Amino acid sequence: MKVDKMGRLAAGALALALFSTACAAERSGSVGIPDQEAGGNAAAGGSKTFGTLPSPCGKGDAKGATDQGITDKEITIGFGDDRGFPQAPGLSKEMGDAVKAMIDWCNEQGGINGRKIKGNQYDAAMTQSVKVMQQSCKQDFMMVGQGFAMDEAAEQYRVGCKLPTVAGFAIGPNVTMGPMKYEALPYPVDMLNIGGIKIGKDRIPAFKDKTDLLLSTSPAVTTGTNKIAAAMKKSGVEPLNCGVRLNDKGESNYMPFAQKIKECGAEVLWTSDSPDPGQFSLLESIERAGLKPNYVFEATWYSSAVAGWNKAGAGNNIHIGMMFQPFENAGKVPAVKQYMDLVNAQKGKVALLGMQATSSFLLWAQSAQKCGSDLTRQCVINELSKVHEWTGGGLHAPSDPGNNKPASCALMVKLNGSKYEQVHPKNVGEFECGADFVIETDPKTWGTKLNGDRIATTFLTDDIIKPQS
Repeated sequence: MKVDKMGRLAAGALALALFSTACAAERSGSVGIPDQEAGGNAAAGGSKTFGTLPSPCGKGDAKGATDQGITDKEITIGFGDDRGFPQAPGLSKEMGDAVKAMIDWCNEQGGINGRKIKGNQYDAAMTQSVKVMQQSCKQDFMMVGQGFAMDEAAEQYRVGCKLPTVAGFAIGPNVTMGPMKYEALPYPVDMLNIGGIKIGKDRIPAFKDKTDLLLSTSPAVTTGTNKIAAAMKKSGVEPLNCGVRLNDKGESNYMPFAQKIKECGAEVLWTSDSPDPGQFSLLESIERAGLKPNYVFEATWYSSAVAGWNKAGAGNNIHIGMMFQPFENAGKVPAVKQYMDLVNAQKGKVALLGMQATSSFLLWAQSAQKCGSDLTRQCVINELSKVHEWTGGGLHAPSDPGNNKPASCALMVKLNGSKYEQVHPKNVGEFECGADFVIETDPKTWGTKLNGDRIATTFLTDDIIKPQS
């Protein structure tokens, strides 16, 4: 069962992207869903709210060619994904589908202060991020809600042309910590949300002493696994180090790995890898070996593909820490239903990264709306830097985009047959939060050097656009 190398690279990049779905706030206890009544009965495409968020879109009399991509009538933004990557067709397609739906939703209300949004949709196809960024540099006001797996290669061009972005996700360390970059759900290199570890440790008695991390030959997966290993040790969990390392290209037989796990005595398994046929074969082999471990996996395992595979029940003990509301909570969380309705109405792909792109679009739109007629990159950056509590209208737990700081909240879902359900906290729609959900990471793992403002210095220039008070 061999898996294409570039396809696995794409899966590893996607794993890191979904690993970034985090929330922030210095608080403890549980965070519930705010009053959702305003958006509860909203019809797709016509509401004045998005979940709990008053719509930033509407009619107005804004005028002036105030910056690149701005005219009396239009705001031109760039967005996109890697959907054209041949080895993984449709990669991150949900992100472009979401932004396209949100542009239409906003324009149906009158645009932003009366200026309609024009979207230039890009397909970086994994290896074309530099070409995409060079195109965007020439014509777009900002990049919004995009997700490119190889964003690191394009970062020097983005910084060089002073193109701000409210990214759907950022993967490369210089992008994650780059100047003129904001995200609805930050995942900085110097801090880490360990909500999945905290909740797993509290819920599963064997987590502290009987947990092992499944290793991979994939560099992207290894990066994530190393951070988790360090985080576990800081949390009082010492991984068993069973030494189960799966080949990035797939294995012909997974039973020897299952036997190794059995001999090692692991009762809880963690992976930062993405689900694929090889991973499924491993779990099936573990079941055939007579083991019934608990699995605590990354958010990539929250997918229709995993649910469809699990009809036989080999994955019934999969637990997933999440910072987004799962789609199963749509009946309780109107923002989730609204996202699903808008994208489904355009026959787009509904997935977690789509909600992430949606939240980033709304964050950008709110900041742009506050600038009124004087819509400039400087003004939008000023407004973005002030946002320190953000939920995308209820799509996820509170984050701090303005400070590029990670989450201190999480919830956990469990797979049972082909269905996921929230198992922690008990009240559907709530998140558990705490200051100890965030730890500082080892600078050796950062992959870049930061200045005193926590900005990557690799491509930094003296004339970047900085927030002004």
